[in-house]
Amino acid sequence: MTRLQSAFDAIDAANAADPQLDPQGRPQALLYGQRMTAEQQALYPDASDPLRIACRGQHVERWTLPRDSYPMDRAGYLAWRTEQGRRHAARVAGIMRQAGYGAADTADAERMLTKQGIKRDDQVQALEDVACFTFLRWYMGPFSQGRDPQDLQRIVDRTARKMSAMARARALAEFAIPEPFAGAFRD
Repeated sequence: MTRLQSAFDAIDAANAADPQLDPQGRPQALLYGQRMTAEQQALYPDASDPLRIACRGQHVERWTLPRDSYPMDRAGYLAWRTEQGRRHAARVAGIMRQAGYGAADTADAERMLTKQGIKRDDQVQALEDVACFTFLRWYMGPFSQGRDPQDLQRIVDRTARKMSAMARARALAEFAIPEPFAGAFRD
């Protein structure tokens, strides 16, 4: 077994314990990690192992720190998200060390998972592109149900701003994004 497969297996085993199941009875965190890997393979097929592992482990054991453990306002959300990134990075780093990865690769994955250098670091940006594609392909539809159109526009705008120019162009080509939302993806 390769180091990469060993890391994937450990992340999948951790995420298989997610008590939150999708309608087909699959652990949500496990499914999310697998979807992230599929999007990474489509967008960045030549990705480094740290990027591949960061994609698979982006939400590792996310359910262990519920959103409602922080204030339910924007500041609370941002604090929760920052702490989740720190926790995910630490957990993935431990998995990588156990799989035989060295300090440099582990530090790369940690940097990506804590979003250090977004828009400046190609690997961090690639992880963000993959996360945005995963959201658009798998979660945007259900997420948008019953939302106020202005709130939804704000969320779409924020998602598009996080993406690289390449990813925005590809999203326009791959997804049937209705107007006025499509405008957020145009340069």
